[in-house]
Amino acid sequence: MKKVLFISSTGGHLAELLQLKNMFNHYDFHIITEKTKSNLKLKNDYKNRINYLVYGTKDHMLLYPFKLLYNSIKSLYFYLKIHPDYVITTGAHTAGPMCCIAKIFGSRVVYIETFANINSKTITGSLLYHIADKFIVQWDSMKKLYPNSEVGGWIY
Repeated sequence: MKKVLFISSTGGHLAELLQLKNMFNHYDFHIITEKTKSNLKLKNDYKNRINYLVYGTKDHMLLYPFKLLYNSIKSLYFYLKIHPDYVITTGAHTAGPMCCIAKIFGSRVVYIETFANINSKTITGSLLYHIADKFIVQWDSMKKLYPNSEVGGWIY
């Protein structure tokens, strides 16, 4: 059975990622997201199949580089522990280091650009577009910005 790691930052990106839950049972799956009060209950739903990174947005610029470094090291630890065949993500910043690590170690990376963007690129999407094995957009209009992407339709 293929090992698949689903990773995203919390909030809307996680809500989109969890729309894929019908796929979870077809794989040896694992979920990684940021630890916030709002998603701690996922531990009950996914038991030993979920781990958390430190919540850190660019809103706190002074601490952001340290949180990014910490999350990158923790991502390497989780990657080596799980060693997935595939990494599937809806973004954002939390997913970037994991996708880079996965690519270095030979896992396939699937990036799904967020539903929220209809006419503009995300920072994470712009960076991961070049390393993703499959880059999926949810809007036809996004094909202009990401010519080698596939339109996958809405995941909501």
